[in-house]
Amino acid sequence: MASFLKSIYLEISTESFMKIINIATIAHVDHGKTTLTDHLLKQGGAFNSHEHVDELVMDSNALEKERGITILAKSASIEYKDYKINLVDTPGHADFSSEVERVMKMVDCVLLLVDAKEGPMPQTKFVLAKSLALGLKPIVVINKIDRKDQRAHEVIDMVFDLFVKLGATDEQLDFPIVYAIAREGIAKKEMEDTSTDLSPLFDTILEHVQPYPDKGAEPLQLQITNTSYDDYIGRIAIGRVTRGTVKANANVTICKTDGSKAPGKITKLLVYKGIRQVEVQEAQCGDIVAMAGFEDIKIGETIADPQNPEALPLLTIDEPTLSMNFLVNNSPFAGKEGKFVTTRHIKDRLERQLLSDVGLHVESIEGTDGYKVSGRGELHLSILIENMRREGFELQVSQPEVIIKTINNEKMEPVEQLIVNVPEVYSGVVIEKLGKRKGSMENMVNHNGVVTMEYIIPTRSLIGFRSEFIMDTKGEGLMDHSFLRYERHKGEVARRQNGVMISGENGAAVAFALWNLQERGIIFIRPTTAIYEGMIIGGNSRSDDLIVNPAKEKKLSNMRTSGNDEAIRLIPPLEMTLEQALEFIADDELVEVTPKSIRLRKKHLTENERKRAGKS
Repeated sequence: MASFLKSIYLEISTESFMKIINIATIAHVDHGKTTLTDHLLKQGGAFNSHEHVDELVMDSNALEKERGITILAKSASIEYKDYKINLVDTPGHADFSSEVERVMKMVDCVLLLVDAKEGPMPQTKFVLAKSLALGLKPIVVINKIDRKDQRAHEVIDMVFDLFVKLGATDEQLDFPIVYAIAREGIAKKEMEDTSTDLSPLFDTILEHVQPYPDKGAEPLQLQITNTSYDDYIGRIAIGRVTRGTVKANANVTICKTDGSKAPGKITKLLVYKGIRQVEVQEAQCGDIVAMAGFEDIKIGETIADPQNPEALPLLTIDEPTLSMNFLVNNSPFAGKEGKFVTTRHIKDRLERQLLSDVGLHVESIEGTDGYKVSGRGELHLSILIENMRREGFELQVSQPEVIIKTINNEKMEPVEQLIVNVPEVYSGVVIEKLGKRKGSMENMVNHNGVVTMEYIIPTRSLIGFRSEFIMDTKGEGLMDHSFLRYERHKGEVARRQNGVMISGENGAAVAFALWNLQERGIIFIRPTTAIYEGMIIGGNSRSDDLIVNPAKEKKLSNMRTSGNDEAIRLIPPLEMTLEQALEFIADDELVEVTPKSIRLRKKHLTENERKRAGKS
């Protein structure tokens, strides 16, 4: 989080009780949440006329800007007519669903965005189910109605069917509908209406959402739903004031997750004004506030009146479904590129992550210098690893593994709802591949030459499938998936079919050697790349592993030859991203992650060690 001191202004509130509405935007990834939130902020007066405002201003994290996705839930506020509306932008990817689950407790309503062409997708179902379970009444926003292939009216029927399937009440089924072109900042109550701004959406919010009731006379009660850290004022606790009034410098009681109670004091109190946080002396019930003064507070704990310390029910977050081992880097190149390389460094960093990421679990691995880290999916864990490497950490990570449970003496594994959209010509190969991976087709629709298929498939079957899917569909296929439930174990699933090329030497890769090796498979490294024994330098076209010498130079002699040397033409190497590397490795391999490099290696570096491990 950016330094608070850059955006803190002292405000002493003397106003009467303000009407406050808290709203979260929820949707599947790329359905337009953050774009819509941008225009709500701009049209709601969150920025001054002279301010330069970037696109997707709520995606402030560096990784969010690079990847074009929302990773962390973030709050902002606008004032419309005589209302203060706090907006919460949420992630759309299923791996960050714990961010969505906890902010639902802070809001009075959700804007459910649905793409006018794609309709409800896996994450749409997940976030909608969570909001309906909390009794929230969504406002449905059909976005991207300017698309040539939009089918807004058909999508509305699909949304209604989803509400029914999820057990919505009669009141929730009577949801208002707004049509929008989020990128242009336009909303309409009917498709045929003319509109130039988001006023119809603002008015719909005020018509259908009651402002938070005045509970200012009751004892203070506030649940922490998010935390962050500032270099100047320390740990920041964020939550909505459920009842009472919260004041700066007030003494409070912290109701801990273990049932105990501890005294505390609010040293700074901030509320949202636009995208900034401004310092105030007090905040009323219903508002979202940020507070300093609590160094060891956790998400889910309650800040209460010392005279009447009542705890709110603890937040319930779904359990992790995937785990990886985070290990100390012990390769020959260990310590050459990173600043933080020891077990203690990794332990401290993971403990810091646990303070703000309630969807993450960490446990030490006996007998090793490492930790088993469990999360909601591959992307969830890879984002953590990417952040660590950018901070200067070196570590090794193992192949992702699903978390198997035993329920009623039966072996159970997580399964996911998978939706794929592919051109008809590629549907056969995709059906074949998903069948081999134990996928069960639930539905298939052909719409103008594009086939949409819905599958129920084990989570472990999807590890490594995305890159294969992209190759099979020549980049024209789309796939989305999210956790569905635990089901009976499906048996063995084939993973990578091909072996790898393993360096048998230390040194630097040579163009002549790579030129000869590229006939054997795909090369992962460039000439002059530093290599060590046991490092994976490419993929083998056959099923077995191949030990090679990428440092082998051409023999030179003083004998004349009758012909010219053949020109060395190297095929560009496949330089893997972190996600691709994690998908690629087998259970006897590791990904070595440093601030400058991503390398693949065998767990046992020498051939003799691998043979001994194979016998044991």
